[in-house]
Amino acid sequence: MTRLRRAGLAPDRGPLAVAAEGPGGLRLLALDPEARALGLRPGEPLGRVRARIGVPLQVHPADPESDRAALLRLCRWAEGYAPGVALFGAAEAADGLYIDVAGASHLRSGEGPLVDDLAGRLARSKIAARIALADTPGGAFALARYGASDRVIVSPGGAAQALEALPVEALRLDPGTASGLRRLGLRRVGEVDALARGPLARRFGEALLLRLDQAMGRRPEPLAPLTEAAAYRAARGFLDPIGRQSDIVVTARLLMAEIAPRLERDGLGACALRLVLHRVDGVMRVLDLGLSRPERCPERVAALVSLRLDRLGAGLDAGFGFETVALTVTVTGALSARQTELGAAPQGDGIDALADALAQRLGRPLLRLGARASHIPERAARPLPWTADPASWPDHLPPRPLVLFPRGEAALDVLSTVPEGPPRRFRWRARIHAIVHAEGPERIASEWWHAPGAARDYYRVECEAGRRLWLYRDGPHAPGRPAAWFVHGVFA
Repeated sequence: MTRLRRAGLAPDRGPLAVAAEGPGGLRLLALDPEARALGLRPGEPLGRVRARIGVPLQVHPADPESDRAALLRLCRWAEGYAPGVALFGAAEAADGLYIDVAGASHLRSGEGPLVDDLAGRLARSKIAARIALADTPGGAFALARYGASDRVIVSPGGAAQALEALPVEALRLDPGTASGLRRLGLRRVGEVDALARGPLARRFGEALLLRLDQAMGRRPEPLAPLTEAAAYRAARGFLDPIGRQSDIVVTARLLMAEIAPRLERDGLGACALRLVLHRVDGVMRVLDLGLSRPERCPERVAALVSLRLDRLGAGLDAGFGFETVALTVTVTGALSARQTELGAAPQGDGIDALADALAQRLGRPLLRLGARASHIPERAARPLPWTADPASWPDHLPPRPLVLFPRGEAALDVLSTVPEGPPRRFRWRARIHAIVHAEGPERIASEWWHAPGAARDYYRVECEAGRRLWLYRDGPHAPGRPAAWFVHGVFA
């Protein structure tokens, strides 16, 4: 109603109604105060209403997309009061919003002035609103929708007492549960809260107790803050919550199949994905998946999800089941279309597929060594995330050892026939090593932008026992001070 009047699509005076297609034809969906004063109620057939009332009724067709867009704009505006803003869900009829003002009310001189300022600005914009402030989202919703006043502020810890006199519908129950409670004579929240929990759970299920505890503050109710819509995201809800691993894997494959055409249209592939599992009690399980190369194959993604769930096992803890599964592409990379060859291996086979599988099995990303612009061997390499197409190493360097120590290990009792030549014998790790062959030297000097240091002369040597080592002399010999020798690596 507010959207229609603000857009100038409806007269300033009613009665005004919004109708949508329903069983048996058009039915009333929303009414303004003048229409309600005529005794009209949402859900009534429009034809019967026109025949019953004797005054003209302005009727507009429902437009859910425009209503949601208007509500989203209002949410963005409300972020000026606090960053935590969340839309109402289906249980709240999706016609309002939550603002988490914890830690932000002092910016408006307290909770009372904040509520007054919010109400005043909405009224000046001709937006009708009922506002309630309470300890819990469930309590705030109940007081805003069913409270006696358009503006309610409940002191900390007073939510339970404030809710006692409200109707059971204030607990955000499905119509069947609310009707069943009324048939038993339970019309108020306080009457339901006073009963034993066991019989209530057996008769009406866990959902009733969950909603009751959330409103009273006995169980947490995390809100999903409003965020920018992800370009590559898909979600699926379930009337009957799922908990089996096979169902989650199938759902992930279907969600990726829904996202893949959008990625293909933009010439992109997924490099990282996030699978979010929403449990019925509000707990979220988040699984982050990384890939070695951009990918948009649903089967490949489903296989990685299956491996991750295998590793979690009982740690997944589905509880009473997951009611919503969402898949979001968090990092993308260029992936152009290419012609496949007859008889070629399927895309994704090879070392990159093995790396992705191991990452899911181990539960942490794989690393590989990457080159760094430095002459000093211990600084010339660094660990990088595994990628299918790594940057190439410099090809102009002499052979490097397979095992490189973080720092050189001292070689003692060095015997050399030539002062500036390679050693003939030395002691390292409590053993004497006799050299039968040596290659070098390879001089490596420190970079000028680092602290100055002596140049190193490296030799590749082979011992009598067949071991091949990488030795270096740290600086030249000086009178009375022979140069120090170090073992820096071992060749295969």
